[in-house]
Order: sequence, then structure tokens, then C-alpha cells
Amino acid sequence: VQLQASGGGSVQPGGSLRLSCAGSGRSFINHHMGWFRQAPGKEREFVARISRNSASTSYADAVKGRFTISRTNMKNTVYLQMNNLKPEDTAVYYCAATTVVSGTTNPRDFGPWGQGTQVTVSS
Repeated sequence: VQLQASGGGSVQPGGSLRLSCAGSGRSFINHHMGWFRQAPGKEREFVARISRNSASTSYADAVKGRFTISRTNMKNTVYLQMNNLKPEDTAVYYCAATTVVSGTTNPRDFGPWGQGTQVTVSS
């Protein structure tokens, strides 16, 4: 599966953005999907994950209650709705796929990756 993320931009604190990640190929439905982010000078970190059939989701503590991951398999797309954005959410956001079933949030268990989309939260 090939992935392409979009939807990033610049917003003020408290604002919202919705990221999209479009997958190509028939295998999209066979992959669990995740969102990660990487701020300058920091390691890539887990943000959210959703299972193949959307039955299970998980979130990093830093985004719980503010971000929502969802997917539409008919459109081969996974979304990340981000509300009440904070300056510390500023990062490049990446989507990624995995066939690992354990619920892993380790970036090393994910691949392929989309190209990343910049999110900047600033007043």
C-alpha cells in the first residue's frame, strides 16, 4: 500500500485541523493504520492508531480527548481530527500502515509511511 497524507496547515491555539491519509491498492483494508508526529530535534512519536475494521483505537496520552482517528475503507482513507490544538502539537505528521496485530505503537513496527504533512500551532 502507498500512502499520501494531506490536510496540514497553520492554526492558532484552540483551533482544529483534519488530516487525511489516502492509500492506494487493494491491501489498505488489511492494514492497521497509525498517525505519528515528529517535532524538530525530537524522535518520531506515536499519536493514534486504528484497527483494520475500526473496532479498536488507541491514543497517546498527550492527545486523548482532543484527537480522533477514523477510517473509511471504501475510500482507502484514514483521518485524524485534531481539536483544541496546542503549540506543543506542532510537528510533521505522518501516517503509516502495519500488519502487526499486537496493537503496537512502536514506529519500527510500521511501514510503509506517507510523506508527512506539517502542522503548526502558533498565535
